[in-house]
Amino acid sequence: MKNFLKKKIQRLLISKNVMKFFYLFHYFNGGYKSKKIDISFKTKKNRIEIVQKIIDLKKFKTYLEIGTFKNELFSQIKCHSKIGVDPTSGGTVRDTSDNFFSKNTEKFNLIFIDGLHHYEQVKRDIKNSLYALKDGGIILLHDCMPRNYYYQAVPRCQIDWNGDTWRAFLEFRTKENVDSYCCYADEGIGVILKRKNRKKLELNQKNFSEISFNDYAQNYKHYLNLIEYEELLNVINDYE
Repeated sequence: MKNFLKKKIQRLLISKNVMKFFYLFHYFNGGYKSKKIDISFKTKKNRIEIVQKIIDLKKFKTYLEIGTFKNELFSQIKCHSKIGVDPTSGGTVRDTSDNFFSKNTEKFNLIFIDGLHHYEQVKRDIKNSLYALKDGGIILLHDCMPRNYYYQAVPRCQIDWNGDTWRAFLEFRTKENVDSYCCYADEGIGVILKRKNRKKLELNQKNFSEISFNDYAQNYKHYLNLIEYEELLNVINDYE
């Protein structure tokens, strides 16, 4: 019954009429004067290729995916042991990420975060993933590169949507104990390594939920520590 209600609410929130209402709300709340970013992912690697390449390169044995939805990624990944967590569909564990992490005792080589794309939730998912990561493990974070204001607006107002995942990623870019990059591929794939930050983002910001999209759009390459796929492979090969 609980899953049924969750699915109903989820469908309602992405219905055309509800999203039209939220689009108008975001338009008058700043969308009309927002910047756009000239980016395209058509010639870039997809997340399936990137996740599998990292598993193969590092000979990883354990994989966790947060937010499996229809298993577009999860079903394609080949790994000795894999767990997929989603409250409504796909994967192997039917639960929220918060509940899963509160009970989890396993450690993972690779964790792919693609759950609820809201700043506070993504921040919790990253923090919990760091605790669940093996030494030498890697966290990947989907949807770090919104093209315009509406792609990242919360509440969601269009089908193609990244949410404000980028805000959570930027917050961890300022930490001393994690090293982070964003690969220019498949909606922007954040990469978080458990080691001293080699290129710390110096940003005088107390509340990252208050960073404006226009600020991000003007500085996104620097803010994200943006790298291409070939550079990502160098980073992964260098990481122990």
